[in-house]
Amino acid sequence: MQILRARIFHTPANPFHQADALISIQDGGLVIQDGKIAACDDYAVVRAAHPDATVRDLRPGCLLPGFIDTHIHFPQVRIVGGIGYSLLDWLDQLALPEEARLADPAYAVTIAREFTQNLAAHGTTTALVFGAHFAGATAALFHAAQKTGLRIISGLVLSDRNLRPELHQTPQAAYDDSKRLITALSENSLQSYAVTPRFALSASEAMLEVCQTLLREYPALHFTTHLNENPSEITEVARLFPWSTDYLHIQERFGLATRRSVFAHNVHPTDNELERFAAHQCSVAHCPASNAALGSGIFPMRRHLDAGVHFALGTDVGAGTGFGIPKEALQAYLMQRIAPDPLTLTAAQMLWLATAAGAEALDLQTTMGDFSPGKSADYVWVRTSQDTLGSILTTLGPAGIGEVAVEGRPIR
Repeated sequence: MQILRARIFHTPANPFHQADALISIQDGGLVIQDGKIAACDDYAVVRAAHPDATVRDLRPGCLLPGFIDTHIHFPQVRIVGGIGYSLLDWLDQLALPEEARLADPAYAVTIAREFTQNLAAHGTTTALVFGAHFAGATAALFHAAQKTGLRIISGLVLSDRNLRPELHQTPQAAYDDSKRLITALSENSLQSYAVTPRFALSASEAMLEVCQTLLREYPALHFTTHLNENPSEITEVARLFPWSTDYLHIQERFGLATRRSVFAHNVHPTDNELERFAAHQCSVAHCPASNAALGSGIFPMRRHLDAGVHFALGTDVGAGTGFGIPKEALQAYLMQRIAPDPLTLTAAQMLWLATAAGAEALDLQTTMGDFSPGKSADYVWVRTSQDTLGSILTTLGPAGIGEVAVEGRPIR
C-alpha cells in the first residue's frame, strides 16, 4: 500500500449534468493497493487511516486520472502534420500509402513501439485504437501495448473496396484473421478487441455481415468505425447504399449500433440520427483537432447534449495534430466558443471529457476514469505550479508529465 500526496482533481460525476461534479483536493492523498484505488481524500484523513502505508510526496504537482483516447490510428504515427487536405484527398495521398507500409512486419513493429511510447508520454493510459489492415501489424500493436503496460482496445481494420488494393481483404479472410486475433487476446486483462470496419465507404454489405457475425459470436467485443465526418463522404456512402435512409441506418441494418459501439466524428448528423444514437446508447468520439485540420466542420456539441448522446475525446492521429488528450480538450473548448450554437466548457467538463467520459464510452465506467475507491489506479502525475485546473489543462504537454501509471504500475 502506498499514498501519493499531491493536489488531486477528478470528476466522479458528469459535470454536464451536475454542477458540483469536480472533486478538488488541495492537499490530497491517493491510496493505492493491489493496483486499485483504496481511498482518495485529504492527506491528513488518509494518513491517519493508513499509518503504515508508504508515502510519496509529489507536491507541488497534481494527480489526474489517466487520459482516455477514444479514437486514434496506430499506423498513422508518421504522417501527423499533413495539412491542406480534405478527408478523402488526405486518405488517398497521405494516410493510405503509409498504412500500406505496415505490410512489412519489421516496419509494423517499429511503428507499434513508437505509437505506444507516444501514448504513454502524453499521459494516455487507455485508448480505443484503429489497428492496421494487416493481422500481423495489428498483433504487433497488441504486443507493444502489453510491453508498455497500456490498456488498449483495438482490432484489424476491415475493408474490401474503394481503398488501395493492398489494403483490401475478402470477407472470409477478414473473418478468419479477426477470430485468430480475438482468440490470442483471451488471456490478456489489459487488451481487448474491437471489430473495426474502416467506414461504410470501404466496406461492402458482405463485410458488414462479417462484423455482425463477429459481434454475435463474441458479445463482449467492442465496435468502432467512422461516421458522418465529411459531407463528400456522406454523399458517396449514400450512393453506395441506396436503400439507407442515412449513415447510421447502415450500421443499424447490421446490428452494429450498440452500447459498446463508438462512432468517430459525427460532425454532420441529422436530428433523427441523434435520437437513435441516444436510443442505442452508442457513443461518439469527438476529435476537434482533426475536424478542424481536415476542414470537416465544427462538432455540434449542444445538439448531442440536448439529444442525450454520449461523447468523449479522440486525438485521431494522424489527421489530428498530436497525441495529447488535454490538447483535444482545449481544442474542444476553443471550437465550441465559436460554434454556430456556441457552448462555453468549464474546466471540469474538459477534465471529464479527457477521462471519465472516455471510460463511459468504452463501457468501462465501473473500472476506471476517476479516483473512486475500487477503480483501477490509472493516474497522471503532472509537474506544475499552476493554480487552477483550467490553466493546467491549457498548458499541459509531455514535458509537464512526470509519471503515468496503469493499475498502479508506472509506464512512464
